[in-house]
Amino acid sequence: MVEEKKLKKTAYLFPGQGAQYTNMAVDLLSSASVNSIFETASEILGKDIKEILSSDADVLKRTDVSQSAITAANLAAAAFLGEKGFSPCACAGFSLGEYAALVCAGVINTADCFRLIKARGDAMQKAADNFRGGMAAVMGLDSEYAEKLIAQWNAEGLKDLYAANINSPKQLVISGTDAALAEAQPRFLQVGAKRVIRLQVAGPFHSPLIKDALDDFMPVLESISFRDPYIAIFSNVTGKKITSGAQAKELAVKQITSPVRWVEEEAAIAASAVDVCFEAGPGKVLQGLWKDSAANGIPIYAAGTAEDIEKIII
Repeated sequence: MVEEKKLKKTAYLFPGQGAQYTNMAVDLLSSASVNSIFETASEILGKDIKEILSSDADVLKRTDVSQSAITAANLAAAAFLGEKGFSPCACAGFSLGEYAALVCAGVINTADCFRLIKARGDAMQKAADNFRGGMAAVMGLDSEYAEKLIAQWNAEGLKDLYAANINSPKQLVISGTDAALAEAQPRFLQVGAKRVIRLQVAGPFHSPLIKDALDDFMPVLESISFRDPYIAIFSNVTGKKITSGAQAKELAVKQITSPVRWVEEEAAIAASAVDVCFEAGPGKVLQGLWKDSAANGIPIYAAGTAEDIEKIII
């Protein structure tokens, strides 16, 4: 079975915020490597990660909580997969998930990952607490067209509205002030969007509106060593392969205020001759986006729970 698994070129895709749920990843604790990850996380965070993972939904949705929890769940899934004989040739992560990918590709180690995530989550929550804004999903409208509309409306005077996550050809998430989001909703519906749904997030992430988070994040980032990746890893900011540790560090700064170009990233992964993808972490969001965008016949499997992973036969 292990030999068969190694014949397949596998990409791990790590989910981001919004995928969390109470007690995610605790079913993976039969793994010694998962326990080691949780011990490292608890030491860096100053709190038992198992206690964080068992928090209720209201606590878990806080940016300064969910980022550490989801990262622990993502890394646990990858470690559990490793103990079952799977090994990736490529990886990527959606927004926050990119940090688990950086560990997977050998760019940063687990302890430094949690140092970065703690600083990132705290900084983004602080910036969001001081700003009235948020995010909304624009459904059923060509995402490239939606981006062009945002640029047009900005030029015409609608300020503080940004494309934040280009999720699929027919799904775009926007960030903005409360006023900008309220004005944009009827405009998108008028040009053909099926729905515009305000998201339950703390602030206008992946936009320049959250730039104050960089002030608290940068000192921690500068203290961390980034190494060159030893497997392929793809960037949210560029949608392309990351070629060096220095570039990965530079992109980590830009990622906080730049859109997640997931459609381009998926296309680059699909073009890299992978045979199969695993969503290595909680939820099934990335599976849906993969099938909508860049599947090209490449299958994707859930790999966030022990039951999911035990079912995988490739």
